[in-house]
Amino acid sequence: MTQNAQFANTIAAAACDTALPGEDADLQTVLAAWHSATLRLERTHNTLQEEVRRLTDELEAKNRELARKNRLADLGQMAAHVAHEVRNNLVPVSLYLSLLRRRLRDDPASLDVLQKVDSGFHALDVTVNDLLHFTSDRDPHRQEFAVGDLFDEICDSLRPQLEAQAIRVSTQADKTLVATADREMVRRALLNLVLNAVDAMPDGGRLELAADGDGSRLELAVADSGPGLSEENLGRIFEPFVTTKQGGTGLGLTIVERIAEVHGGTVAAENVPGQGARFTLSIPQPTRKVDA
Repeated sequence: MTQNAQFANTIAAAACDTALPGEDADLQTVLAAWHSATLRLERTHNTLQEEVRRLTDELEAKNRELARKNRLADLGQMAAHVAHEVRNNLVPVSLYLSLLRRRLRDDPASLDVLQKVDSGFHALDVTVNDLLHFTSDRDPHRQEFAVGDLFDEICDSLRPQLEAQAIRVSTQADKTLVATADREMVRRALLNLVLNAVDAMPDGGRLELAADGDGSRLELAVADSGPGLSEENLGRIFEPFVTTKQGGTGLGLTIVERIAEVHGGTVAAENVPGQGARFTLSIPQPTRKVDA
């Protein structure tokens, strides 16, 4: 029993002991009503306290999310400037490399050195493209496309690497499942997730791609049989410039998250016991099935 209720009971008992015989019934009725009101006020007070705690937690979460979005906006402005300046200088370098390759076509040793330079140049170009996608604020150009065909396209483009690493691929997508979204954005998001999964299985393993649509949401899942994600990485995996890959930019998963957000959706990461990591891209949009 709470202090307020105990106090009310004590007052009621003392009043009953001192009341005159004729007044006893009326006084007990009044005190009983007072006691009942006290209990109701206490319950209301507790409910209000719980609501204040809930709203405080919600406000803190909103403030953290706002601070995160502000940091991303600042990073986006910086990245856009850097990417613009670097790309302007990469264009003539690409031309000079092409001209040099023609001049050295009869010199295998020099071509080998040039190939190493070209590999470094390609890596830099990939980084610039990641920065550009990171800073892209364009709205999605929604169109209908078959999800199963998109899975096949991505797997076919990576087939040499998948075979070289002895990675078995399994796709689960109804061939009649048609999605409405920006196909190029979704393709890039899935490609980033698949490449991360491949990097997690350097000695081979199993890659699974699955799609499901219930008429209101499209869910695309990419799972691997690698070692999974550490608890620390699970909490920070979508932050920009956070990477577990040697030489990675740390923007791949941030780009995936941004693609999900511009579609009004989400992306989630989890460890599947005994199976590795799984990423699920969820996009709220109409899906439908057509005749195969």
